[in-house]
Parts: sequence; structure tokens; C-alpha cells
Amino acid sequence: MRRGSVPSPGRLGLLDQSAGADLSQLGWNTEERADVAWALSRAPDADLALKAMVRLQAAVGDGWPELDGLIASDTGFRGRLLAVLGASDALGDHLVAEPKSWRLLLPGGLPDAETMRTAMLASVDAKPDPSAKPGDLLYRAAVTGPEAVIALRLAYRDQVLVIAAHDLAATVQDEPVVPMPEIGALLADLADAALTAALAVAIAQVCGDDPLETRLAVIAMGKCGARELNYVSDVDVIFVAEPADSTSARIAGEFMRIGSAAFFEVDAALRPEGKAGALTRTVESHLTYYQRWAKTWEFQALLKARAMCGDMELAQEYMDAVTPLVWTAAERDDFVVDVQAMRRRVESLVPTELRERNLKLGSGSLRDVEFAVQLLQMVHGRVDESLRVYSTVDALEALTDGGYVGRDDGANLSASYQFMRSLEHRLQLQRMSRTHVLPEPDDDTAMRWLARAAHIRPTGDLDAAGVLRVDLRKQRTRIRQLHEKLFYRPLLESVTRFEADELTLSDESAERRLAALGYAQPDRALGHIRALASSPGRRGQIQLLILPSLLESLSRTPDPDAGLLNYRKLCEELVDAEWFLRLLRDDGAVAQRLMHVLGTSAYVADLLMRAPEVIKLYTDGADGPKLIGVEPADVAKGLIASTVRRTDLKQAVAIARGHRRAELARIASADVLGMLDVPQVCAALSSVWAAVLDASLQVVIAKSLAPGEEPPARLAVIGMGRLGGGELGYGSDADVIFVCDPLPGADETVAIKWASTVAENVRTMLGTPSADPPLEVDIDLRPEGRKGPVVRTLASYRAYYDQWAQPWEIQALLRAHQVAGDQDLGIEFLHMADKIRYPEGGVSPEAVREIRRIKARVDAERLPRGADPALHTKLGRGGLADIEWTVQLVQLRHAHDHPNLHNTSTLQSLDAIAADGLLPEDQVDKLRDAWLTATKARNALVLVRGKPVDELPGPGASLRAVAFAAGWPADEAGEFLENYLRVTRRAKAVVTEVFGA
Repeated sequence: MRRGSVPSPGRLGLLDQSAGADLSQLGWNTEERADVAWALSRAPDADLALKAMVRLQAAVGDGWPELDGLIASDTGFRGRLLAVLGASDALGDHLVAEPKSWRLLLPGGLPDAETMRTAMLASVDAKPDPSAKPGDLLYRAAVTGPEAVIALRLAYRDQVLVIAAHDLAATVQDEPVVPMPEIGALLADLADAALTAALAVAIAQVCGDDPLETRLAVIAMGKCGARELNYVSDVDVIFVAEPADSTSARIAGEFMRIGSAAFFEVDAALRPEGKAGALTRTVESHLTYYQRWAKTWEFQALLKARAMCGDMELAQEYMDAVTPLVWTAAERDDFVVDVQAMRRRVESLVPTELRERNLKLGSGSLRDVEFAVQLLQMVHGRVDESLRVYSTVDALEALTDGGYVGRDDGANLSASYQFMRSLEHRLQLQRMSRTHVLPEPDDDTAMRWLARAAHIRPTGDLDAAGVLRVDLRKQRTRIRQLHEKLFYRPLLESVTRFEADELTLSDESAERRLAALGYAQPDRALGHIRALASSPGRRGQIQLLILPSLLESLSRTPDPDAGLLNYRKLCEELVDAEWFLRLLRDDGAVAQRLMHVLGTSAYVADLLMRAPEVIKLYTDGADGPKLIGVEPADVAKGLIASTVRRTDLKQAVAIARGHRRAELARIASADVLGMLDVPQVCAALSSVWAAVLDASLQVVIAKSLAPGEEPPARLAVIGMGRLGGGELGYGSDADVIFVCDPLPGADETVAIKWASTVAENVRTMLGTPSADPPLEVDIDLRPEGRKGPVVRTLASYRAYYDQWAQPWEIQALLRAHQVAGDQDLGIEFLHMADKIRYPEGGVSPEAVREIRRIKARVDAERLPRGADPALHTKLGRGGLADIEWTVQLVQLRHAHDHPNLHNTSTLQSLDAIAADGLLPEDQVDKLRDAWLTATKARNALVLVRGKPVDELPGPGASLRAVAFAAGWPADEAGEFLENYLRVTRRAKAVVTEVFGA
């Protein structure tokens, strides 16, 4: 068949059953349109492009002959149109909705910054503001309000359409390939133009016809500031004003609102003090902040700062004032891990199924390149001004020209980076959504589309998708290898004096490289390394051998300084333990896991100092990691058996604490390493707490009796709250009530006095201050609260609950469960409690109303003063208390005729609520997700801080550490927080609905 003859849909690669009819409708099934049909076949998704063309034909109506004629005669226009329709659903929809926009694709050249700015300003009829000076980008719009947002959105999407069409055209026709850096720069220029127009609207809305009496400049940050923007990305900005008054703040606020509604999320969180700081500041105020209070990550952010729009003279004043500070930041004493925020130690934290699919965060990803480049800039840019450039590609070129990177290595790394960024662009264009995740490897259709959109062609033995898979493996491997070659090895060799030719390297150079690796106090880090490496004899030799890999592993944690210090302390603690260094030398998994833990969790590090034998469990056994090869029930039995053999109370409590310490270290280590999920952590913590209580109770009882003497009463400990539910966290107290039952013939008064003494001794014994996490036994949930007796008899409990039980006390019983002491007595208590918490016919409507009233009061009064209700994991919006009260309200109302609700666990009760249809499944899912999310966050807070904390920190190093401990990549702390806020907000809506029903 001749190329010019009429090709069939199958020859064109069209799979849709209606393809033949669609070609006929367009008139493209003729010999005269064969070239058009063949061009269509080269579109990234030919079926998608064909469907979009049919829709566009209907949208243009009488204009179709003109459009069809241009497609036939102008190959450049044809390539741009068909390529964009076959690559982007979203842009195809835009063309159909705005059928006149196809004419924008006629010009053969890409727009420049001036052209795009003119188009954006024209969309809202913006003219130079009367206050504007020559060179200012300061305008005032004639169109405002919702109409302005609509006009700006359409104009912006038109410009994106033009850029994308030129970017993609070479996939369909023989058009010039536009380099990725040029596209990134154009998208940043478009963002500048769009926000210049948004500023014009904001000024008009705030000032009306009044003169603009404040100077205002907008500074671009992040990828926009670097002119390497993605198709879909947030745009970070900072506002500078003279004076920084209410008018400037109102304009800035309107600017962000308009920009976010019309284009993309406009974020000013990089300003001084973040979201808590003033929206606008003067140059002097900015400078004062950066000189006195700014953290190092804030200087790193300024690495990308660039004047965007507004009063450009003021913008330049700002740049001149703050830019020099960027290049002295590495000399600060607090040159912290934030300096490496562009590269996150996430290879082991990205979910396994996404590790090879995440272009941004996976192994050999974009973040690896950006990390190495930015850190080398920060380290060497202090003395070499040629490195003070914005974009990653430009910085790589400067590093190569300056001799900091070999020419082949620099060229290869740049090529790999641009390849990965191009794939990211194609993924985002498809639906104009922010994504960095490749399709499933076995999704041939999606991989084929991506390969064609990226202009990857088949080879002799591989189709386009196969070539893409091979290229991805090659590029990832090359990025990872070059990343390590260019940065880690030279640094590690220098600071450890590992190579003979590095012995002349100065302390200053070694400290500078350590700072770049993420050590906030490189002088101290260097001191630790030297102390470790100079250990006498065999120990020093082993340290020299293993330190490079340990330092690299530590650099991937939120706090490598603390991690290195903790490692040194461990080494000093275990100076006589030959097994320790041998284990790190011989088992790389143990070394990596230990460094991960030491640089992440103050809680675990402190425990390991006192329970170092747990480190032996960091290795793998035949069935997987030994850390999770231990059964909590077996640990509990061993703890009880070891403790009760001691007759001396101090010795007994020391033994119990030791077992608990080791078990906490094991659980928390496995948690930090992502080996246990939330329910498993909670169950294990609850088990060890119950075992400590049981062992302590047995020891105190034995100590209270003379040899051969029988106790005057049976005594049981009933777990309440999270202990009763088997859902303790690291920072949870043990809520309990003590119940006794005098033995036949025993005097009840004597029995109760004895039981009370035993209970108080148990509480005192466990509450004795120590270096371990506290063992607080809380008895405030007993009848009458703090005013009631510490111990009651079973009969007394029954009489009290029958006559005097308050709704909150009935609610508290929902989580009552036997945890220690006399098992039979505990079960008798629970049978008695069942009649109170699950009464026939259900609890009274008055009790339900009272529970609702108490909940409203708790919401209004119990949150600590100054706490953010959105971030408090226990008492905040959609937090643990909200979920647990909601579950308990359902139990109070329905447990009498739904036996599955006779359960003390919040999670298991939620499962029962869903199974019995008491709440819609989607509502139960939201409540479950929020409980798990809040518990994980609360546990992570304790793991990082080393003490009970309930409120998540705001953006910054602390949040990154908490997010990392919770299993999120540290550079996704913002996403971690956003996810927490989103999940808890949805749960709060369910809570409100249930409590209002």
C-alpha cells in the first residue's frame, strides 16, 4: 500500500471502535487527507486526539473548513494541534470549551515573556498604575471580581496550551525539539506574567480609584524563582512593602486568593516566620529577621529568590540586602540539615511499590540531582560567584566549568536530569494535575502513551514502552551512581582521612563538606569522627572501615548531628562489648537501621543506651527482621516470671523496668523502621504495660504478707481508657481501677485497707522517677473520680453503679478490661460492668444527651491554652478524642442489641459498626483513617521529642522530623501535614453529624 493511499484505522494504530466513523466525519478517510491521518497516528494517544478533534469540529461549527484546511496545509500547526490533543485530556477540553483558542497555535515560534505578559494583562484590561516608575511591573486592572478570575484563568490556560503545543509538536511532525530547560523557563515567565496580572486585579480591588500609596514587590521563590517550573506546581512568593501596612497586606492577600483561584496555588509560607508571620514586611524587617532569627533552610530557600513583579526597584533593594546572606549561611554555627532539603533521604521510606515509579523521590530521582547540586552550590558558592545561578541545569554547568564536577559526569547528570524532568512534564500535562508517579510498569497502554509523549521511538527489538523502561533503569542508575561519586565519597574520605592524599585537607574544608552533608555543627561532628576513628587498637580500625557508610546513612535522617552524637555515646557505653562493632561491620542492614533510628528518634536512642542488647535484634533471621520476630505475649510472660522471683521491691522494680525498657526499645525501633503498623505498636505497648502491672502487683502482694500468710482479699486491676482498649501509645498513662473481694471469713475493713495499701504501693513503686519513660498509673476514672476510694469491693462497685453512676462513668466502663491481678475477679467485674454499659433497652436518652453535653464542654474547655485545634492530635479537630467519643456514643446507643459492639478497642468497634450497618461505611472509613493517622502522628511526636507531646509543630525542622518518624519522606513534611489536616477535617464532619443526630 502506498503511503499516500487511504490508511485503515488499524494501520493508524487506532483502537476505538468508532475510529472509522470519526475519521469519516472529519473527512480524513480520503487520499487527500492521508498525510493528516498518518500525522494523527503519531500523536501520543491517537484515539484521544481523534475524539478531541471530533469534539472540536462540533465546537467550531462553521469554522471547520478553515481549521481543516490549515491542518492539511500547515504541517507545523498540524503537529502542534494533534500533539497537544493526543497528550493532554485537559488541554483538549480547554480547546473544545474555547474553540477560538486554536488560532493561538498558528504562529510558528514560542511566545516570549513580554508577549505572555501583554496577553495576561489584556485579559483584565490592565494599564500601568499611575504610581509606576520606569521598569516597574505595576498595573491596575479595569476588570475585577469573579469576572477577572474567569478571564485570567482562560488567558492562562491559553498560554499553557501554546507552550505545551510547541513542547510536544516534534512527536507528530518534523518540528524543532524544545529543550526542557527552555520549557521550564517559559512556564516560570508565564507564572510571572499571570501573577503580574493578578497583582493588577488585587490593586484595583483594594484601592479602587484611590492612589496606591504603598510600594509593593513580589519575589518569586522555589522552582518559579529558579525559572525551572513544572506545568503544574505551586508557586512560592515573598512580599516586600514600604510601608508594610494594612493596605499592602490586603493587596498581598487578594493577590494570593486571585492567583490561587485562577492559575495555581500561590504560597507565601517561605516568608519570615512562615504562615505565622506578617504577610508583608519592609526590606529592613526582612533583613533584621534573617540576620537574627532565620534558620538555615530559610537561606537555602533564598538561593532561588528572584524579583517577579510590582515595584521592581524595591524588589532589587530586597535582593541586594538578603542575597549576600545566602552565601555566608554555611559559616553559621547552626548550619543545619535544612541545607539539604532539596534531597531527601527517602529511598528506603518511599513505599516499596512506588520506589521505582516516583520520579521525584525514589532512588535515582530528581531529588538526588537537586540535592547534590544545591549543596555543592552552598558549599563552594561562598568563594566562587560563578556558582550563584538559579536553575539546576545552569548550576550543573557552572559546577562543571568551575572544576567541581568532571565534564563527563556533569554532562551525564544533566542529561539524566532533563530526561526525568521531561517525563514529569508529560505526566502532569495529561490531566494538568500535580503528579510525579510513573504508570505501573506492566501497564503497557499507559507506558506506551508516556513513551510517545516523550518522543521515544521503538528500536529494532523493543517497542516504545520497552525502550522507555530500559531508559528509565539506565537513567536512575546513572543518577544514583553520579550522586554518590560527586558528593559522598570525596567528603567521607576527607573527614575520615581515609586516603593518604587527603591528609592535607584543612579542618575548614572538612567541616565545610560535613556541613553540606547536613551536619549543623560540623566542627563537633568532625570531633566525634576523629574520636571514633582514633579508638585504640582493633576498634579504631573497624571505625575507619565503617564510618563512611555510617555517615552517609546518618545524612539521610532528620538530625545527623544527634545521630552521630548518639552513636559515639553508644560506642563509649559499649567500649567492652566486642560484638557491637563487629555486628555493624559484618551486617550492613544493622548499621543502616541503627543509624536511621539514632538520627530520627531521641526516644529510642535514650532507650538503647540502657538496653543496647536490643541492637542484636536489628539483624534479619530466617523469617525476616528479628525485631518483629518476638511475640509480645512471650515478652510479658518473661517479664512477669523474672520480676516475681525477686523478694526485694527495689530489685523487682529494677527488673520490671529493665524488661519494659528493652521491649519499648524493640517496639519503637521496629516502629521507626516501618516494620510495625499502628495497631501492632499499640497492642505491644499495651501488653508490656499490663505485664508490668501484673508483675508489680504480685511482688507487692508477696511483700505485704508474712511467710505462709494468705491475703485477706482477691485483688484485680481493670484497665480503662486506651489500656483497656489495648491501644496505648508511647505517651499514654495507664488508666486503671482497682477492685478487691474479701475472702470468706476475712474482715472487710481489713481487706479493703490491705488492698488499698497494695494498690498505693504499686503506684508508688512504678511512679518512682528514673531515666526510663515514666510509669504513671492513673486512677481518676474510678467512681467519684479523685474523691473516691482507691479500691472498692466488687459489691461496692455494683451498688455504686446501680444507684449513682453518672453518664461519664458508664461511658468510661465501655473500655474496661481485665489486665492484671486475679483473673476470675476481673472477669466477675466485667460481667457486672456489662449490665451497666450494655443495659437491656440501651442507656437512657437522658444519658445520651448528657454525653453530648459533656463532649461539647470538653471541646470548649479542655484544649490547652494556645494550642492549635487543627494540630492537637488528642483533643483537636478530628483527633483521637473526637473519634473515641463518637464510637462510644454509638456503643451506648446500640450495644444492647448489637453484641459485636461489646468491645473495648476503638478500631475493632469501628469494624463492628460498619459490619452491623450502624454508620455508612464511608463514614466509618473516615473515622478509622483519622484514628490511625492521629495515633501515628502522636506516637511520632514522642519518638522524635523523647517525651509525651500532643500537638504537631508548624512547618520547619521539627515537622520534618515528625513526618519522617511517621514514615513520610522528610521533604514531604508539608504533604504529611496536609494529609493530617485533610483526614481529621473529614472525620470531624462525621463526628459533628453523629453527635448532632
